Amino acid sequence: MAAAAHRTAPFGEGVPHGDPSWYGKFNSPYYNESHVLYRAQVRAFVEKEIMPYVHEWDESKSLPLELYKKTYEAGILPGVVGAPWAGGMGDRLAVKGPANFDYFHELIILDEFGRCGSGGVLWGLLEGVQIGLPPVLNFGSQELRERVGLRVLKGEGTICLCITEPYAGSDVANIRCTATKSPCGKFYAVSGEKKWITNGIWADYFTVAVRTGGKGMGGISLLLIEKTMPGVECRRMDCMGVWASGTSFVTFDNVQVPVANLIGEENSGFKYVMQNFNHERWGFVVQANRFARVCYEESFKYAHRRRTFGKALIEHPVIRAKLADMVRQIDATHAMMETITYQMCTMTKEESSKALAGITALAKVQSTKVFEYCAREAAQIFGGASYVRGGQGEKVERLYRDVRAYAIPGGSEEIMMDLGVRQAMKEWAEVQSKM
Repeated sequence: MAAAAHRTAPFGEGVPHGDPSWYGKFNSPYYNESHVLYRAQVRAFVEKEIMPYVHEWDESKSLPLELYKKTYEAGILPGVVGAPWAGGMGDRLAVKGPANFDYFHELIILDEFGRCGSGGVLWGLLEGVQIGLPPVLNFGSQELRERVGLRVLKGEGTICLCITEPYAGSDVANIRCTATKSPCGKFYAVSGEKKWITNGIWADYFTVAVRTGGKGMGGISLLLIEKTMPGVECRRMDCMGVWASGTSFVTFDNVQVPVANLIGEENSGFKYVMQNFNHERWGFVVQANRFARVCYEESFKYAHRRRTFGKALIEHPVIRAKLADMVRQIDATHAMMETITYQMCTMTKEESSKALAGITALAKVQSTKVFEYCAREAAQIFGGASYVRGGQGEKVERLYRDVRAYAIPGGSEEIMMDLGVRQAMKEWAEVQSKM
């Protein structure tokens, strides 16, 4: 990362506040030439391979599976599982990452892909990998890392994370999906249901939270389940938004899973899930804030084109006030996000797992509330055009439907706010104990 603040050359369309501040005239201590080059690489891919097809994919509620391999070959897919590049498997890949890969490179990936204005496309292509693969790479055996990890990183296979159940969402400690070890000790018999699973319908692998022990968090493990195993069934769920994400209801009916597919240690799964949540929620922050920015950018440009009462929409003070409220919240959230990203780059994973849980939870709330505000205000600025699928209000209409998919999954706003304050209380108690 850059040792001191510097300014990079202007990048993008030049819409004021339409991109993060370092794209324009502002100095930043976080980005260097490696980030600048990678940003151009990612944007070129998005402009060519993603943008022209978003409406088609969203309406069909699916993505072409060959897109995963294209994204790998473009040097992007292995960049969404955290630092180091490819989760430490980069030396086994033909495609190499940018120089000195860090979390700001991953931020660039998610931010640039967010310009497509579709949570469904972004989730369908990147989210399953971003949240489902890190537990395998970070805690799985070398055999799992090589057999499953490399295949997913290359876009040759797909993966999803299975935590949420019909009866347990944010309350992870009370999941009911069971994994009972066979008398011979060679298999787990897995039975249960998982709901709202991103990419489930086309996933080859499932990173699954199961109950191997007693009640509560101490009885949870993670297993890698494969779609080819008898007893695995997936069916698509029709949801309000994120249509192209492959959201699914997954059923495991006495699935025989080899003990070699245990991720990490038995009954330590809750700890792995919590560590994974920080990275997942940080990704939500990046995506939600770019979607808020898309709502603003689309509104800003539309307000210059649209004329009402004999003048451009932008000339009405009430419209300028809406845009100002959008900008101040988006840029403030982006600054918060970059602060967290810097800590991710400079802390050990053990340090960040503890230190960033509370602030990341609060940042997720901040980003989704800003996203919701901007989606509403953009819809008001577009008027009837935002109520039609397709056309000039297409992105705003679609993102308005996607808001709830960011405010609820990954930890609902209410749970995240409570977590943030509880973490603060815990830290304060530690300070008080030393006085």
